Amino acid sequence: MSSPVRVRFAPSPTGNLHVGGARTALFNWLFARHHGGVFILRIEDTDLERSQEAYTRAILDGLRWLGLDWDEGPEVGGPHGPYFQTQREGLYREAVERLLREGKLYHCFCTAETLETMRQDQAERKVAIKYDGRCRALGRAEVERRIATGEKFVLRLRCPEGESVEWEDLTKGRLSFTSDLLDDLVVVKSDGMPTYNFAVVVDDVGMKITHVIRGEDHISNTPKQILLYRAMEAPLPRFAHIPMILGKDRARLSKRHGATSVIEYEKMGFDPEAFRNYLALLGWAPEDHTQELLSREELFARFTLDRVSSHGAIFDLDKLTWMNAEYIKRFSPATLLARLRPWLAQIPGFPGGFDDAALAKMAGLYRERVKTYNEILTMADWFFIEPATFDAKGLEKAAKIGGARALLAKLIDRLQTAGEFTEGPLEGLVRSFAEAEGRKFGDVVHLCRLGLSGRTATPGLFEVMAVLGRERTLARLGRFLTSCPA
Repeated sequence: MSSPVRVRFAPSPTGNLHVGGARTALFNWLFARHHGGVFILRIEDTDLERSQEAYTRAILDGLRWLGLDWDEGPEVGGPHGPYFQTQREGLYREAVERLLREGKLYHCFCTAETLETMRQDQAERKVAIKYDGRCRALGRAEVERRIATGEKFVLRLRCPEGESVEWEDLTKGRLSFTSDLLDDLVVVKSDGMPTYNFAVVVDDVGMKITHVIRGEDHISNTPKQILLYRAMEAPLPRFAHIPMILGKDRARLSKRHGATSVIEYEKMGFDPEAFRNYLALLGWAPEDHTQELLSREELFARFTLDRVSSHGAIFDLDKLTWMNAEYIKRFSPATLLARLRPWLAQIPGFPGGFDDAALAKMAGLYRERVKTYNEILTMADWFFIEPATFDAKGLEKAAKIGGARALLAKLIDRLQTAGEFTEGPLEGLVRSFAEAEGRKFGDVVHLCRLGLSGRTATPGLFEVMAVLGRERTLARLGRFLTSCPA
């Protein structure tokens, strides 16, 4: 690239960071990192009625959870700030004054009622519905007189007639519009605030944005913005419009398809690296389609806009869950413990006297079992909460063993004299014990598992015993004796 890549993600703090916005931020971030460029975060908070500080915080937190770091923006700063639109009013005013001086803007005093009558007339005549330019020819004296009398007005861009507005979209190919179909764009509203399209262009010019990567729902804004770039005599960035994210029914992703806020997926127990990996594959694919699990560095190296699809991307929760499980399987026990710790901390009794080494071993027992982190709350709570009740079907099975209580008491005595209390020696001890007692190995295992956990299904029994340790194992089995069928 001839100039350093500078891209931006510019969310509006009128809601939480949703999946579509997160994917847009991710594509910009990956593009910047691939080219050694700059990723800018800009907050478009000019919707004063709906913008909230809490949403700004949620957006920043969501991006950080995904691991997306910005080079310029809130809490980071940079040479082209401020990075909140409400703090950039002076810059918009300067741009407006310049365009007014050059005759590229004009005052429009048409009321809402006038505009509605105009639209109805155009609809009846079946012509393009747009502002008819009736205020274009107002003289300076007339404009000043009407302003002095307190008439409200907006400022409009003089849209050229008969011009082609086209660009080579980096994902859609060549797109073209005629200016005759475009309105005389409002750039400043009657309350003095800049409109979205005007503020975006002023900001992108001021921040020297080289590439605008955004959802394809913004395609209709692009010709309007190109006219503003021309009016400001500013170089055009390259545009890339990425496909929308759809539900399985191919409708645009919405709340009816499930959670749409990124923070909800954090609460659902998804890993940020897995979620980021999955988002990257929504509308983009590496050359090697067979590789789906991609590290951050691999994404940096492989992400290019020419691999972005022109078709909608299907958000599949099942596929996301599968990918999350695959990530978990690849974590070391210590890494998994670090990811699980916020969830484990919600279990009463945690850490239950276990040191980090034991906790890491416990976490390792669930690498092949949990698909999302929140599952650990119900899968492993018994490690920290000694069972007070025991599975009814488990007790029924124990009753069929015959002499289960006496058998368990003998095993407890045998375990008290056990040497090394680790997985291999423990399995050997229990096997030899069952053989010596003429009992089925599986029956002895069942009694132990039920006594230690209160459940019929846990990770491997001998791994569990090793994590619990001799003292806890014997204490739990001893207390189970009173509940074990005779």
